[in-house]
Amino acid sequence: MTEEPQGHSRQPAHPHFVPRPARRRGGCLHMRSRPEFPVTVPAPAVRRDGWTADRWRLVWGARPWWRCCPASWSRCPYAAQVGPGQTNLKSPQDLQVYVVNTNFTLRWNYTGNDTNVTFSAEYQLLEGFETNDAEWKELPGCQNVTRTECDFSSAITEYYDRHHVRIRAERREEVSPWSSIFEMTPYFIAQIGPPGIELQSTNGVIKIKVSPPEANQVRKMWIAHVRFKYNLVIWENSSNAEFRSQSIFPTDIIDGLAPETTYCLKVQATLPLDFQEGLFSPTRCVKTTRKVNDLFCATNVSVLALNMKFHLHWKNQYKQHVIYNVQYLLGYLKKLHDDYSMKWQNVPGCENITETQCNFSSIITSTAGFYYLRVQAVNEYKKSCLSNDVKVDPLIANEIGPPGVKLDISDVLLHIQITPPGGSESEVMREHYGLSYRVLYWKNSSNNEEEIKMKEIKQTIGTVSDLTPSTLYCVKVQAYSEAYNKSSHFSKEECIKTPGDKVLPLIILATFVTALIAVLLVATPVVFALYQAYNKIKYVFFPSCQPPLNIEGFGEQLFSSPYMSTTEEPIENCCIIETVITEEVNQIDFKDYKHSKQSSRDSGNYSNDDDTSGSKVSEETLEKEIV
Repeated sequence: MTEEPQGHSRQPAHPHFVPRPARRRGGCLHMRSRPEFPVTVPAPAVRRDGWTADRWRLVWGARPWWRCCPASWSRCPYAAQVGPGQTNLKSPQDLQVYVVNTNFTLRWNYTGNDTNVTFSAEYQLLEGFETNDAEWKELPGCQNVTRTECDFSSAITEYYDRHHVRIRAERREEVSPWSSIFEMTPYFIAQIGPPGIELQSTNGVIKIKVSPPEANQVRKMWIAHVRFKYNLVIWENSSNAEFRSQSIFPTDIIDGLAPETTYCLKVQATLPLDFQEGLFSPTRCVKTTRKVNDLFCATNVSVLALNMKFHLHWKNQYKQHVIYNVQYLLGYLKKLHDDYSMKWQNVPGCENITETQCNFSSIITSTAGFYYLRVQAVNEYKKSCLSNDVKVDPLIANEIGPPGVKLDISDVLLHIQITPPGGSESEVMREHYGLSYRVLYWKNSSNNEEEIKMKEIKQTIGTVSDLTPSTLYCVKVQAYSEAYNKSSHFSKEECIKTPGDKVLPLIILATFVTALIAVLLVATPVVFALYQAYNKIKYVFFPSCQPPLNIEGFGEQLFSSPYMSTTEEPIENCCIIETVITEEVNQIDFKDYKHSKQSSRDSGNYSNDDDTSGSKVSEETLEKEIV
C-alpha cells in the first residue's frame, strides 16, 4: 500500500541525491514503499555527478524508496535519468563564459532540432577549499532564456573564488541532462575593458586624457587603477597610413605630428605584472593645428650626469634678454589620473637665471623613482614659454666616471688600491650599481709587443703576482656595472717599478765574506810573523834606552855596542852598565845638588864656561871611581 503525496512545490529541485527520511526535495515526498512506476537508468551510464548505473541501482535497492510527484516530475533532480519515460532533449554543449571588467556573459551551443526550447542555468560558489558539495543555485539572468547566451553579471560578486556553471534545455515538462560543468575564477579569465579618451588639438600637438576602465562603475574588477599602463596606436587618416605605437600617461601630449593633418588613434589599457591586455577603445580622429614657434623658448633640453651630479642643458635662439626657471615634477604624479599641471615646482638655485644650464642635483633625493624637468623661458615682455618635458631616471641617466688608482709594491706582489667613482663619499655609486673593476696592467718597456693583461675584481683592493724584478709596470682601471650595462672610461695610467733581484746581491755578499775569511786566515800568520821580526829588529838596532849624554864617547871600545856579543859574560857587562847607570844617576844628583847650591850663592846667571868646567870635574871624578 503506497502513501499518497500530501502536496508538492514548484520550486527547483536540489541537484544532489541525498536520501533522508521524511523530507521534501523539489516537490518530492519520501516514501517507505516502492514506487508504482518502473525505474529505468538511461544512457549515459556515467552521470555528471559521478553516479554510475550500477551505483544508482544499488542505492535504490539498499535504501528506502523515493517517489517524485507525477505532476512535478520535471522538477525532480534526476528526472532525466529516472522517470516514467525517456526525453529526446539534448544537453547544451561548448559552454563558455566571457568576462569584460565585471560584465559576465554565458554562451553555449545547442544542436537539437527541437522547437519551443528554453534554457536554464545554475551556478555553484566554491569558497576556499570547498569541493563540489556546495549548493547549486539558479543563475540570475539565465533562466528560461530562448537564446544561446545570457548575461549574469548581477549574480557574481566574488571575483577571486571558483565558480561552477551548468545549463540544460527545457521544454514544458521535459528537461535535458545537465551540460558539462564550466569552472572559472572570474579575475583570471576577465578581460580589461576599453578605456575612455578625451582629445584636444592645440599648437601642433594633441593633448589626450585617458580615463581608466570601470571609471563610472560601482563594482570594479580592477581595484588599483594606478597599475594600469596605456598603449596608444596612432596613424594618419589616409590610404597608406603607418601605425605608430607608444606608451602614454593618463594625461599626456602627443607631439611630432604633421600640421593640419587628421590623425586617428585608439588606446589600450594593460596590466604588465599580470600579463593582461585589455580591449582597445573606439577609434577617435582629430585634426592637428600649426605650431607657433617662439624664438625665446628653450630647445634641445638634455641631461648630463656624471657620478650622480646632474646638470640640465638647453639652447636659446633668442638674442634678447631672457630669464629661465627650471621646474621639476615627481614622476609618480603623471601616473595618476588627476591633473598635475599645478604640481610643478622650481628647482632651488635654478630660478631667474640667464645661463643655459643648471645643476639640479639637489632635487635627486631618491633613486627609486624618476623625475620630469622642463624649462620656462620669460622674455622682456613677460611672455612665457615652456619647453618639452625631459624624463630623468637617476640611475639610468647617470654615467659612471673613471675610478681613482693608487699603486704600492712589495717583494712579490703589486698592490692596487681603487677609489670608487665619485669619491669615497659617493655611497649611491657603490650601493646601487654593484660596481666591478677591470684592471689592465703591462710592462712599460721599449718592446711594443708586451702583452696587456686584464684582471676583473669586485673589491677595491687587488693584487698582481708573478712580477719581473727591476721592471716598470703600468696600471689603469675601468669601473663597470653589469646590472645597468654601464662602464666608465679608464683611469689615468699609474706606473711603479719593481725592486731588483735579491739573489745576485746575496751571492756577491757571500763571495765577499768567504774571500774576507780566507784573507784573514792567510794574512793573520804573516802579519804575526812580520810583527815579531819588527820587534826583534827594533830591539836590536833601535833600543828603547840610550846612554846618557855625559858618558857619550867615554869608553868607546867598551860601550860602542853594548848589546853586541863579546868575550865577556853578559852578566858582567850588565853589572858594569848598572854601575855606570847608578853612578851616573848619583853623579847627576850630585851635580844637581852642587848646581843648586851654587845657584843659591850667586844671584843672577852663570856663564857657559863655569858649566863646562864643572862637567869636566865631574867626568874626572867619575873616571876615577870606575877605575
